[in-house]
Amino acid sequence: MWVLNLLALCVAMVGMAYLFWLFLHRTALIFVVKKWSEGVLNAVHVYQHLRVPELDGLTQRENHFYRRVSLYVNSLPSLEDSDYANLISGKRANDIILSPEGGQPIGDVFLSARLSWVNRIERDDRNRVVSRSFELRIRKKDKRRVLQPYLRHIHAVSGDIEQRGKQLKIHNNVDGEWIPAPFAHPANFETLVLDPEVKAKIKHDLETFVKSEQQYHKLGRLWKRSYLLYGPYGTGKSSFIGAAANLLNYDVYNVNLSQLAGDGDLNTLLLRTTAKSIIAVEDLDLYISEKSKGRVSFSGLLNFMDGIQSSLDGKITIFTMNSKDGIESALLRPGRIDVHIYFPLCDFNSFKNLASNYLGVKEHKLYSQVEEIFQSGATMSPAEISELMLVNRSSPSRALRSVISALRSNSKKSMKSLSRIGETAASSPTTSHLSGAEDGGCIGWKDPTAKDQFRRLYGLLGLKGHKRVGSSGVVDSEFIER
Repeated sequence: MWVLNLLALCVAMVGMAYLFWLFLHRTALIFVVKKWSEGVLNAVHVYQHLRVPELDGLTQRENHFYRRVSLYVNSLPSLEDSDYANLISGKRANDIILSPEGGQPIGDVFLSARLSWVNRIERDDRNRVVSRSFELRIRKKDKRRVLQPYLRHIHAVSGDIEQRGKQLKIHNNVDGEWIPAPFAHPANFETLVLDPEVKAKIKHDLETFVKSEQQYHKLGRLWKRSYLLYGPYGTGKSSFIGAAANLLNYDVYNVNLSQLAGDGDLNTLLLRTTAKSIIAVEDLDLYISEKSKGRVSFSGLLNFMDGIQSSLDGKITIFTMNSKDGIESALLRPGRIDVHIYFPLCDFNSFKNLASNYLGVKEHKLYSQVEEIFQSGATMSPAEISELMLVNRSSPSRALRSVISALRSNSKKSMKSLSRIGETAASSPTTSHLSGAEDGGCIGWKDPTAKDQFRRLYGLLGLKGHKRVGSSGVVDSEFIER
């Protein structure tokens, strides 16, 4: 009998406790209890107070750590529980952000230690702001264990916030100086015309690199990554640079080698680039082919790619080329180029991706005709096809018919050009078409257009007798991660 009475008593006590807890929450008295408990803890612990002023007291220069603390404190979830807080408009029209009111403690927990921040604002007799500072309160028993890791944590978190919130810029070199401009390229990895598997690999590679600073330095290596994008014009190489910048929230430094006075000018410019940025060098093959006119030497390019003199730590370098043919292997070796990415002309799968993005069409009755034309060997660049779709976007059928017409026209021009090449080859001495042996004894065509057409024909024939090309024209060996 006494067991049943004891059990009933326990149930009653649990019920009373639950009702009391419910009463506290419903009446908001729970906050009174919390404040009372915090007051008791404050009375039994010894604290140390550390001040972070906005200005250095001696030099009156800006204290950059103050801004980092401000970003960090404004991001704390406990700011919403503060008795007083300010609502301030953000950079964007619809953004409203919370900001701590002066004198209000903002709590934080790090490594199981309780800390708090107070925004201190001092005013003179005329109510003008004399000084601003943040005051950190930390228990003395936790200081040795927590303080240094906590400060590093603030740097890391505020750096990420700053990176995400900054307005991207593109910098172009003019007369030895960087000229910045707003960077508003809308490209992203979803709209890039590349094989989905290749896009996923590249995106993963970029995101992994950003998080690998400590690992690189632990191995004694510069924290840098370099990519070579090669392929015909209009295949999306420049859009890739924009997509990478938007993905990582990195500024872009566009290096125009032809504008530089020499190796020293290049090194000086690179030293003025910021960490966590993309350095883009477009059409590198054209510059190298005109090296007699260029003022930056080949050895200067190699030193830049090695990254020691040019301080590439924390930066991504992206080079673009129309073709890797004739480029010295020293320029392309691992360490100077980490990842090679081929950007092909459009095939049927790429075309369907473009049609989905530009026309909102997944399937269409004209797709069978388009596929047949692609299978016959006709092709165009993604830029050419997307322009036709953009102009005719109000009518998907008209857009597809314009693409079909352009593909057929392009195919006829290619065949006529190849026919002329064959006739010339049959009626002229073989040596008249050669400009001498290139690396490895390969033939160097005098007419670059003829050379491209010959390669296109060879590629069409190769589709039937060699390894099947992937959906975007990229075979496994053409995405090389070194």
